[in-house]
Amino acid sequence: MATGLNSCLKTSETKTTHFRGWYSPETRIYSSKHSSISLPTDPFLDVVSFIFSHQHAGVTALIDSSSGYSIPYSKLLPLVQSMAFGLHHHLGVSQGDMVLLLLPNSVHFPIIFLSVLYLGAVVTTMNPLSNMLEIKKQMADCGVRFAFTQLEKADKLQKLGVHAIGVPENMVLDSEKTGFLPFHKLIGGQFGEAPRPVIRQQDTAAIMYSSGTTGASKGVVLTHGNFIAMTELFVRFEASQYEYSSSKNVYLAVLPMFHIYGLSLFVVGLLSLGSSIVVVRRFDADEVVKVIENYGITHFPVVPPILTSLTMRAKGVCENSLKSLKQVSSGAAPLARKTIEDFVQALPHVDFIQGYGMTESTAVGTRGFNNGKHHKYSSIGLLSPNMQAKVVDWNSGSSLPPGFYGELWLRGPAIMQRYINNDEATKMTIDKDGWLHTGDIVCFDEDGYLYLSDRLKEIIKYKGYQIAPADLEAILISHSEILDAAVTSATDEVCGEIPVAFVVRRHGSTLTEGAVMDFVASQSSLVLPPMPMDWEQAALPAKEPEALPFCNITVAYGLTGEYLAHLFCCPKNQAHSCRSTFYWFCTFA
Repeated sequence: MATGLNSCLKTSETKTTHFRGWYSPETRIYSSKHSSISLPTDPFLDVVSFIFSHQHAGVTALIDSSSGYSIPYSKLLPLVQSMAFGLHHHLGVSQGDMVLLLLPNSVHFPIIFLSVLYLGAVVTTMNPLSNMLEIKKQMADCGVRFAFTQLEKADKLQKLGVHAIGVPENMVLDSEKTGFLPFHKLIGGQFGEAPRPVIRQQDTAAIMYSSGTTGASKGVVLTHGNFIAMTELFVRFEASQYEYSSSKNVYLAVLPMFHIYGLSLFVVGLLSLGSSIVVVRRFDADEVVKVIENYGITHFPVVPPILTSLTMRAKGVCENSLKSLKQVSSGAAPLARKTIEDFVQALPHVDFIQGYGMTESTAVGTRGFNNGKHHKYSSIGLLSPNMQAKVVDWNSGSSLPPGFYGELWLRGPAIMQRYINNDEATKMTIDKDGWLHTGDIVCFDEDGYLYLSDRLKEIIKYKGYQIAPADLEAILISHSEILDAAVTSATDEVCGEIPVAFVVRRHGSTLTEGAVMDFVASQSSLVLPPMPMDWEQAALPAKEPEALPFCNITVAYGLTGEYLAHLFCCPKNQAHSCRSTFYWFCTFA
């Protein structure tokens, strides 16, 4: 058996003669070691019809973890059709219209998403913690006409000329609130079937926003064909690798459904298999352990910070706890070796794998698979079926064989069509031969497993979320007393990466770190509460930037060294438990 934490093979030992079938020395193209999968060829096929065309023995589709409210598979398609009818006849939603889902996780999220696509309309999603400036920007970029959101945001969106529907978080507690009557009328109206337009696989299904390989957030255009490919090549293929029945699996949906990772699993792919999905609206480590026990969770897709929390809780529970778990899979950001080792030791009975995908690849890329021969926990897995890859030297542009690190390029049926309203960014990301330049540094080992090393791109992966430095820089330099700003990242064991900002104040400014943090918080969905600092050590001599130990963490300092402030950086609903730090350094111009 291979060791559990393999590294990529050494470049000095690289040979290409034995990589039969999955690597071509002539073209230097990597192919999947898995057999190709036949995808539907009917051009007039939409993803909703595709999902519900699959027969399975599933009973319960969606369960709200807090109330126990559930939706059986027997009612899932009728609910989608009923809502689609209501959207069309009462709101006037038609093919091509853009509908915003500004929602936390909910058992209603998949129904709303699928009903919009059923009509040939298009969905765009957003983090419900986004502020109004961020919401306005995205709505203007993709032309939103309708929205589903939390009740407190509905009126604000209405004032922007968008028809907004408030969606209840808890069907039991919120059933009597009058503000949710429009939603209840849509989902429970018993209208019959809505007229179906002609929908093609090449038609746009969703605009998912991503920072891509560089720059500010951009709208990723994903088609019905992209989602069909994702369902087959990611979700259904992975399920086919295991002997147990998919309809018996119970998935825990903590990952946000507005993110491509959560969307691909809980909103689309798993519904074609008959698996049950237990929906958690907000992550709380202690509550998650209870949910795993109460609902017999078998599969738990996570991001690194959630894995760390689960490991800590697993060490504190009794020996027979968490026994229902069969698999934990991690994605969206790299994992530290120590994090993997701790998890495997804490829950040795659980199959642990990693995977890789991007919004631009509809979450399709690689997926881990453990067997009697290989347990390569630190690998991000094998290429998914029907996918091709190159590893490219970022200096020379030459393609590299196994054992060499380079930028990962991907090609296959799940790759996005383009960025909306951004031809320049599209050309920089997808070349004329259809290769998606991911900006991630990887290496293939002798068995075809990939290892993620670093990134060329600027994007900061904070707890699995993407933070574009350009977005933070734009906010900082919009302040009247800030002359210039540059944002980069620092490694953090818990959060993966954290933003690091270098801020230059205008001459004569008395701007304080608290004022800047308040300003950033007012312009962004991140909240930045202050952290204690050692002011006596903050005055640093002028010298070239470098890293130095300070208060047991690594910080950066710059050219003139007026003072240094250390501050927390975390989403509003995690401010109480976030351990990552936003380092803010101020200098005079």
